Amino acid sequence: MKKVILVFDGKHFSEGSFKMASYLNESERLLVTGVFLQAIDYRDIIGYSGFQSDTSINISPIETDESHINQNISYFESKCLHEGLEFRVHKDTELFALQELQTETRFADFMILSAELFYENIGRDQPNEYLKKMLRQTECPILLVPEDYTMPNKIVLAYDGKSDSVFAIKQFSYLFPQFHEWDTTLVTIEDEQDPLPYQEMIEELASKHFSNLTLEVVSSISDRSFAKSMSVKEKTLLVAGAFGRSEFSNLFKKSFLAEIIEKHKIPVFVAHR
Repeated sequence: MKKVILVFDGKHFSEGSFKMASYLNESERLLVTGVFLQAIDYRDIIGYSGFQSDTSINISPIETDESHINQNISYFESKCLHEGLEFRVHKDTELFALQELQTETRFADFMILSAELFYENIGRDQPNEYLKKMLRQTECPILLVPEDYTMPNKIVLAYDGKSDSVFAIKQFSYLFPQFHEWDTTLVTIEDEQDPLPYQEMIEELASKHFSNLTLEVVSSISDRSFAKSMSVKEKTLLVAGAFGRSEFSNLFKKSFLAEIIEKHKIPVFVAHR
């Protein structure tokens, strides 16, 4: 059994996140912990040292959170009981919401997060500032899901030669060994002037965890088109290294993961050390 966190902020309830948790519970029993947060993180208002946003955050008028949060908790509990999920409720309504969530991730195997609804009140264009922060600060892998998607049965592994991309592939294979027979594509990038390191090693590793593995090489000049093609793939889950200190890996340049997340079409599994 694994412990998974589902995150709900303010009045938002992510049906997409709950759908994924219910699906994963069918193959392995989960402890599903619903974490309910304030609608804003007040450190961005009071200028908390070290956590200020790079850009200004526009916060729309928000009604008192308490009633919305309590309604979401009741709804979450009823859905868990209906689906037969073992669950817990954590009502983290402290002022510094992201700090509370980071602590929660320290004690979880992974987290399912709506890439569409997460703090959309501070920025509808995802990944917004709060989602970027969470991707950098999380202490467990994150499964980012759209609100409307087809459940995946295929996997794309993105390898950029960096340690985080390898770590993400290993974490996914350890967390979800039940998916080892899914059709899986290991995508790497071809650059004659700057060969990708350890190509043979990553192929050896991936082939031992994914039995139906194929290889795909992407030209360095076509990474944007690859990102667009990923966004229209059906029943596909992307595995990639998370936003590092520079926010994005070098493989698909700064637009790749952001473009995938922004389109809200496929689930994305991200992890970093």
